[in-house]
Amino acid sequence: MDNNNLPKHQYFYAVGLSYRKADAEIRGKFSLDAGGKTKVLQQANQEGIGSLIVISTCNRTEIYGFAQHPFQLIKLLCDNSQGSVEEFQRVAFVYKGNEAINHIFRVGTGLDSQILGDFEIISQIKSGFVESKNLGMANAFLERLVNCVIQASKRIKNETELSSGATSVSFASVQYIMNNVPNVADKDILLFGTGKIGRNTCENLVKHTKNNHITLVNRTRDKAEKIAGKFNLVVKDYDVLPLEIPKADVLVVATGAQTPTIDKDILVLNKPLLILDLSIPKNVHDNVKELEGVTVVHLDDLSRITDETLENRKKHIPAAEAIISEITDEFVNWVNARKFAPTIHALKEKLNLIKDTELNFQRKKISNFDEEQAEIISKRIIHKITTQFANHLKDRETMVDESIEWIEKVFQIETTTK
Repeated sequence: MDNNNLPKHQYFYAVGLSYRKADAEIRGKFSLDAGGKTKVLQQANQEGIGSLIVISTCNRTEIYGFAQHPFQLIKLLCDNSQGSVEEFQRVAFVYKGNEAINHIFRVGTGLDSQILGDFEIISQIKSGFVESKNLGMANAFLERLVNCVIQASKRIKNETELSSGATSVSFASVQYIMNNVPNVADKDILLFGTGKIGRNTCENLVKHTKNNHITLVNRTRDKAEKIAGKFNLVVKDYDVLPLEIPKADVLVVATGAQTPTIDKDILVLNKPLLILDLSIPKNVHDNVKELEGVTVVHLDDLSRITDETLENRKKHIPAAEAIISEITDEFVNWVNARKFAPTIHALKEKLNLIKDTELNFQRKKISNFDEEQAEIISKRIIHKITTQFANHLKDRETMVDESIEWIEKVFQIETTTK
């Protein structure tokens, strides 16, 4: 497939699942780590699917790309995760064409986030595109689309208050701790995992709780030490995690493991413990809930917290949607222009061929034939005809694909796409 042309006989789809219908357990089954996303791209390439983006976060796993049928993309996801097609069908979505375009805009701008206005997802879309492009799996359509989504995200941040106030998954966890743990500044807090959510949670803990009893644990100590140095916190080795947990009043788990890292067998407690699991898949085993004095809160529970900040953000949804609509229109116009440009070019060539044939005939038939004047008039007529067709195809009410097919049939022209 030529990256300078849109794939012929293929359609743009968005397929996947999110917090809207899939609970944490199901999202965990379909979750893809970095290696899993790469495998999806590699398999797609082998199966002749030339352009797609894969994202997988705690709230969603989605594929945006071209296929003859959406099941091609669904199969990629199921083949490289622990989820089945049957489970996918129960909770997933499939969007096509303009609906798919609209969906990625809403995701990338925070309108479809579990916590309204949480813009962290845009970085996932950016990195997903970069990996696809590095593997030769992103055509001009996807590049333009991602750039438009980034543009919309920036404008919404700058021109609206959709992201006003400090609300995100990481802040919601800190907010929950502050609302449910008395004297939080004096409590011992243990943060296990220093990925993006872990880092953000750590920063919010330091900023909002004024707590200097925070300990960090990570499988890779170096990563934890970098964060700890920034905030002057304590770092402990991963090996001593079972010894550190009993000292804690609050345990925040933000690891990226594909299986639970905390279960009841490693918890030997002598005081109540609040555990916040910010991981997808869940990194805290359900058997932990069997222990007396242990409270487990998952990020899905945190997302249900509604406060004044979120209520205020809802007022700015119309302004955000107006920005999305404006940029989406520009993108769709660009797509349609790329669709019909080869047809208009072929039409112009066909009309020029008709012109040359007719001028040759008239040159032999008419004495003193003014070839230069005839050439000028003919070219102007061809320009006006092709412009008329181009304007028709640009019209929002035009069924572009059907019109292109009709033009090609009437004028007996073909456009070739590699």
